[in-house]
Amino acid sequence: MHTSTSASITTSRFRWRVVDIVVASVIGVASGVLFWLWGLAWPGLDTALSFTPGLSGLLAGGWLFAGVLGGLVVRKPGAALYAEVVAAVVSMALGTQWAFLTLVWGVVQGLAAELGFAVFAYANWRLVAALVSGAFAGVAVALLDTNFSSVAALSAEARAVYFVSAVVSGILIAGLLSWVVVRALAATGALDRFAAGREARSREAEPADAA
Repeated sequence: MHTSTSASITTSRFRWRVVDIVVASVIGVASGVLFWLWGLAWPGLDTALSFTPGLSGLLAGGWLFAGVLGGLVVRKPGAALYAEVVAAVVSMALGTQWAFLTLVWGVVQGLAAELGFAVFAYANWRLVAALVSGAFAGVAVALLDTNFSSVAALSAEARAVYFVSAVVSGILIAGLLSWVVVRALAATGALDRFAAGREARSREAEPADAA
């Protein structure tokens, strides 16, 4: 009986609600627009970082945060992948210089971000999980870019710099920044229908209760 109840609770916790689909879609679409804008800014930013070949990997996080953000908000298996893929599709639809490859990168990055939450069995949504998810996404884009993009033509040293920079960018932009955004949104009450919002409310109430 206890095993059956535990399995039921787990299934319920992982089951997607309509609001989960809607919010994950909104995150994906909004992120896709930001991805597109980041793509427009990329040539200039890439030039600005050209004083150190490979340092442009620091820009990679600008295309990785959708998955981490979606995972942190929805907290369901598949949320990170879904949000990142939707963002990639929107970005591609708006028009990017990478065309269909945008979707390919989005799928791989989304799977990597998803893996970051999966290693915690979808039970840890603290900063460490966000950072790990961002790091995994950074590794994924670093592997793709250093093997299947113009970055692959750089020297071994420059590719190494790019790889490390992309992972750092994934940790800071996709991981840390997404975690900060979720906390800020939760504080406004915008996420009250999600566990992330309820946890934030509980933390705010603790000092008052203690008093």
